This record gives sequence, C-alpha cells and structure tokens, in this order.
Amino acid sequence: MNKVLQLGLQSSVINVAKSLRVGSSIVGVGVGTRSVNKRLMSNATVKSIPFSINNSKGKEVLKIVGAATDQNCHQMGSDSGRAEMGTLQDDQKDIEAMTVQELRATLRKLGLPVKGRKQQLISTLRLHMDSNLPDESSVSDQKETTSSTRSDSVTIKRKIRNMEEPTEDDCSNSEAYGIEHGEKRVKQSTEENLKAKVSAKAISKERKSLTKTGKQQIHSKEEASSTISSELLKTEEMISSLSQSEPWTVLAHKKPQKDWKAYNPKTMRPPPLPEGTKCVKVMTWNVNGLRALLKLESFTALQLAQRENFDILCLQETKLQVKDVEEIKKTLIDGYDHSFWSCSVSKLGYSGTAIISRIKPLSVRYGTGLSESDHDMEGRIVTAEFDSFYLINTYVPNSGDGLKRLSYRIEEWDRTLSNHIKELEKSKPVVLTGDLNCAHEEIDIFNPAGNKRSAGFTIEERQSFGANFLEKGFVDTFRKQHPGVVGYTYWGYRHGGRKTNRGWRLDYFLVSESIAANVHDSYILPDINGSDHCPIGLILKL
Repeated sequence: MNKVLQLGLQSSVINVAKSLRVGSSIVGVGVGTRSVNKRLMSNATVKSIPFSINNSKGKEVLKIVGAATDQNCHQMGSDSGRAEMGTLQDDQKDIEAMTVQELRATLRKLGLPVKGRKQQLISTLRLHMDSNLPDESSVSDQKETTSSTRSDSVTIKRKIRNMEEPTEDDCSNSEAYGIEHGEKRVKQSTEENLKAKVSAKAISKERKSLTKTGKQQIHSKEEASSTISSELLKTEEMISSLSQSEPWTVLAHKKPQKDWKAYNPKTMRPPPLPEGTKCVKVMTWNVNGLRALLKLESFTALQLAQRENFDILCLQETKLQVKDVEEIKKTLIDGYDHSFWSCSVSKLGYSGTAIISRIKPLSVRYGTGLSESDHDMEGRIVTAEFDSFYLINTYVPNSGDGLKRLSYRIEEWDRTLSNHIKELEKSKPVVLTGDLNCAHEEIDIFNPAGNKRSAGFTIEERQSFGANFLEKGFVDTFRKQHPGVVGYTYWGYRHGGRKTNRGWRLDYFLVSESIAANVHDSYILPDINGSDHCPIGLILKL
C-alpha cells in the first residue's frame, strides 16, 4: 500500500499531499515554520528529506530525521535566515560552541562571507545579528514557532523510535496519527489565523486612528496657520488704515538713516506737568489765509483752544488787510482778550502776522524798527514782551520761484532779524517762533536730494539759518528733544504730500540757550488740517 504524506505549512495550514511509503517505500516529511513576518512557507520552499525505515538502521534513521527536521526548522531562504537569527539570539553561547564548519554553513545561508578564522566568523555572525535584531513581537512569534516545531520534531522522533517491522496496521496507525496531528495543526493554525486577523484589524484600526489624529493635527496646524495669516492680514489692514488716517506715523523719507523714527505725538510727548507748575503754553500756526480757515465747517478755533488750552497763539500768513482786523477780533474766543496784528501795506492781502493771548504782554512792537526797509512793510514780525521772556512771531520771506529773493533773504532779512533778537536778548531771554521757511537738515525734508535748489532748502539758506540763529546761541527745541525723529510741519497742496507724509519742517520754536533747559515739550500737531501747515507747540516752565 503506497501512500504519500507530506506535512507542508502554507498560510498556517498543513497539506497532506505528497507521499508516505512504508517498508521499502520513502516517507517525505516537510516541516516549515512561520517566518519573522508571519508568512508561511510554500511547498516549493520545504525540502523533502528521503530516508528508509528498518530495524537495522533505526538509529541512522533517527539521526537523519532529526537532522532533516532541524534543518527544515531553520532553512527558509531570507525569511528563514531571520528565524535562525532569532533562535541564535536566544542563546548567544551556542555561537561560541559552533564549529568552524557550522559557522561557515550558517554564514552561507545568510549570504555573508565565510573566509577567516573561527573568531572572525563569530564576529561576523554577531555583527549581523546586532544589525538585524527583531522587535519584541517578532521575537515572541519566533519563540512560539520554534517551540511548536521542536515539539513536532520530538513527537516524530519518538514515533519512529517505537517502530519495529512495519505492518499494515502500523501504516494505518501512522496514517491516522498524521491525519489526527494534521487536524490539530489545522485547528491551531486556524486559531492563529483568527488571532492574526484580529491583530491586523487592531493594527489597521490603530493606523486609521493615527491617520485621523495626524489629519486632525494637520487640520489644527492649517487652522493655526490660517489664524496667523488672518491676524497678519488684520495687522496689515490696521497699518494700512493707520497710514491713511495718520500718515505722519509712517516714516517717510527718501534717504532715511537706520535710527530715524516717524514722529507720533500720541507716544512721544512727555506726561503733563504736575498741577500747580508755573508754565506758559505757546502755539504757532501758518494758517495760509485766516478768513478762509474760519469759513471751514470742519474746523473751529474754539475746538483747538479747548483741546490744547494754549496761553498764546501766534499766526502767520493771515493775509488780512488793516480794515479786516476789527471784524476778526469780534470772532475771538472769550478769554483771549489781547490780540496784536501786523498787516502788509506794500502788497494787500499778503503775508501778515498776529499774536493772540490771554496773558497781557508788557509791551508790543511791530517789525524791526527799520521803517524804510521792506521787512516792516510786509507785516512779517510782531514782538511781545512778557515778564520773563520776549516772544517774537515772524513769517520769514520765501526765496521765491527761481530763487529771485534768495539774496535778499540771506543777506538782509536773516541778518536783520538776528541782530534784532540779540538786541532783545540783552535784557531777557527770547523765544523765536513762526514759519522760518528753512528745512535746516536733511532729516527735515522728505526729498533732500531733489530739492537742493528749491527755496527753503538751498545750501545758502541752510548755512544762513545756522550762522544767524543756531551759532548765536539759539536752540532748536524740537530737534533737541527729538534728535532722530522725522516730523514735518508743511505739505504742499500740489502733489498731495500730506496723504503720504512727504513734507518739510519749516516751523520752529528757537529759544535762548539760557532757557533751553526749561522747555518741557516741543511738539507738532500733524492731525490739525485747514492749511498746508500744521500747528506746533511749546510748553515752557517759568
């Protein structure tokens, strides 16, 4: 009776297919184990080891079966190499006990070099083991697989040891044993498959969970990024809105220095003086036509007075005639009972200056005292004497188109005014204010390079400004308080310079050096409209 029995483990199932021969027949036994990645060997991978069963060669048969079984437990191509490594890693001492031949045989299976002495072979094998250490789950699977395989091998060995002369009953018993054992293996394999499926589902679920978490994290990051972008957009919109509503807060200069800043009166003015501190608050403003200013519905002098609570207001370029003064006085705010007006008589409706005060001055004079000069015919100077200082309000002549009055400006006007100031300073400190029609330094004009031959920024005017005023002991109070700040007081109508803050600083408070330390604040009010100039102020402690 010829039968074939082969135990081949494929997808965790034992297939009884090949051949089992009794007596002079050949029994082929193939035992495969799970690899590290839990895939089962195919029938093509399992090697069939032929042997003959008889009484005289029982021991030899046992050795061959043992060797075949052990060989099949470890010989699995690249996957079986990992399984073998798992077995060797369980007991590092086995490596030391292996012979050179065994070491070389093992290294060949792993595809590693086999040349060298025993210690070199051991080192090569250990190095390979260290670089291919499996994780804990894989090691556990390998141990379970090896244990199961060795159990099967021992059972087969014991069965063969009890065999004597083979009979038909023995064949039937052997066949029954193989079938019974196969059913157990099938059951065990099925349970393992179910466990593997459950584990796979759990892993899949965990991966989905991780993927979902990852997506949530990505979504959260996207939301955070979107929020940041939104905040940046809002900030940019705020800056843009601010630059439109308060353009003076944005540094505007063709050639700015790295430490320059834009002037912002909301953040750069000092706190108010303590209540009871004796001081005087003076404001000055080139109104570019007072009657036109008073007709504006959006502006009233009352609002400015209530907001700034000034003591003295100096005006330039009023463009009033003498006959208009009394009518204008009737519109003055209550409390400002003292006003002094100088009008042009050489050219009507031109130039003009005024001082409006709620403090009665000790004396008032108009011009420089040189009655025959043009200085006193254009209504450009009003001087008021107070208890502790002289206040000079002036509207310096513009050098004009084509610089036709440049020579008059620097050779006559500046020198005459300087001498007038120095004469007054002999008795009291002097405060000089008004539209001085000169941007003294490059920081005082938006486009210095493009205006070198423009009236108000020629080198001649700037040098004259320094020589006749600053070098004679007068202090530019705004520049002293804000040395690196860009603050303009004039923006031309022609190019809409006020919207982009492309302006000039032409209006000043110059004080005698002796009272410079008493200046609490020298400031600009760029938010006040109504003219191409804005008001500026001075708070002087008395």
